[in-house]
Amino acid sequence: MNRLIDVVLEDQSVLLSRMGELTYQTLSISIKAYIDGSTALSQVRDMSDKLMLMADKVEDRTFELIARFQPVASDLRTIKSYMKIGYDFARYGRYALDISFINDQINGLKNCSSDLKTYIEEMSEKVLQMVSVSVDALRKLDVNLAKTISQTEQEVDQMYMEHLKLFDAGQDSTKCLLSSALMARYLERVADHAVYVCESITYIVTGEKIRLR
Repeated sequence: MNRLIDVVLEDQSVLLSRMGELTYQTLSISIKAYIDGSTALSQVRDMSDKLMLMADKVEDRTFELIARFQPVASDLRTIKSYMKIGYDFARYGRYALDISFINDQINGLKNCSSDLKTYIEEMSEKVLQMVSVSVDALRKLDVNLAKTISQTEQEVDQMYMEHLKLFDAGQDSTKCLLSSALMARYLERVADHAVYVCESITYIVTGEKIRLR
């Protein structure tokens, strides 16, 4: 027979899964518009605001769980981790909004070289892959899947550092270089939060605090 706390924890899990799906959609829309030079600011803002409201709901439920029930150590571990994951998912949304805002200010990569666009596209694909892994690993509470994120995170970090070398190539305008540098930084931060989510998943399942970076 399930405990009452298990029912509420399951509700948290379902809410976080919905958040995860929405974060992926939000980032995908924002990134595509940035690369194409189209606009998605209004849509992304609405989606980002929705993610913030969902994160607030996760936090409210966290205090409800602690106040109404008597969580044992493993429950507290899950409760704490769920709240942290809710925050990380909300950060995905805020970075998507930052990307869309900068896009509207300087037209993304619309008038930039194909090499620069290709570089950012490849980096974006890796980051979206990481977001997808973090969402899937949470839904399945799959530690092995969560741990696979490390290799891609290292690749994203390497691409971010290598991007700085493009400033010496002289093939793009200052505006394009600034635009791509901001985009690369936002992508790198999203990648970090994807790792944080996977670290939380590992903690939920095993009780171990490990670093996947």
